[in-house]
Amino acid sequence: MKKTLLLAVFAMLSITAFAQNDSGFGIKAGLNYNGNGDYFESAGDAAREPDRNLGYHIGVFGKIKFSRLYVRPELIYTRTKSEYTGGEFEMSKLDAPILLGIKVIGPLHVFAGPAFQYILDSEFDGIGINDIESDFSVGAHLGAGVNLGKLGIDLRYERGFSNNEAKFINTNITSLPDSRIDTRPDQLILSLSLKF
Repeated sequence: MKKTLLLAVFAMLSITAFAQNDSGFGIKAGLNYNGNGDYFESAGDAAREPDRNLGYHIGVFGKIKFSRLYVRPELIYTRTKSEYTGGEFEMSKLDAPILLGIKVIGPLHVFAGPAFQYILDSEFDGIGINDIESDFSVGAHLGAGVNLGKLGIDLRYERGFSNNEAKFINTNITSLPDSRIDTRPDQLILSLSLKF
């Protein structure tokens, strides 16, 4: 009984210390203003410079704070869309950024770090995607945010580093023969988060 009581007191002190240093975990969601890599067509100019399009994301994060510095790993489901003359390219992926941040002044903080992405699904207006060079790629996030208690808002830029292309199967579409699109992310991300 005495050991159980000591263990409970130790657990409560640990939780209190953890909460006081602003570490924790939470949920986040928001909008992506998106494009995918350097857009190109391998044959002809069937696709012009694409419009950037809105997507969305939802996920979870953890935060470990050390004085003014913190580490923030995240796991995010992201859905993006890019419009081309020939149709719409949609992609869903899992993103896992690992951010290192610093509190600048008051509630303002800045952060940067690598982002690992795994492509779950991709489609170009019903056209089957024959091959994506790699389902896994690496990029970076760079941004700034404001924390108001448990609520946070941040704006970041994501850029993919790994060259990665999607190739289409075009059996019935003559305007897009042997087409390719660079699937690297190139986007602005606006997020709202809630820390527990």
